Amino acid sequence: MPFIQVNTSSKSVVENDDLLQKDISKMVADLTRKPENYVMTMIQRDTKMTFAGSDAPCCFIKVKSIGSLNPCSMSKSLCELIASKTNINRDRIYIEFIDVKASNWGFNGSTFG
Repeated sequence: MPFIQVNTSSKSVVENDDLLQKDISKMVADLTRKPENYVMTMIQRDTKMTFAGSDAPCCFIKVKSIGSLNPCSMSKSLCELIASKTNINRDRIYIEFIDVKASNWGFNGSTFG
């Protein structure tokens, strides 16, 4: 049920999006202690974005989950991963953490709550 959406202003931010998505999926599964078979990732590149008045490469990450969020440790881990695999500096990455009620998360024709 964790969902991680990465929006970036860069076209060529990552050489291998598939590998980055798998790295993010595993990391978030570990950090939330949720089975990876419920983790969904999305990377959207070449999004029109500015940060601090500049169009230099930047990134916005949205992390949604039913509980199990620890923004302090997750923010550090995700920033380090994204910065190490892309041309985006850690100080140009914003992350939003959203704790979703189980009854508001659908899957397989039902909800989790």
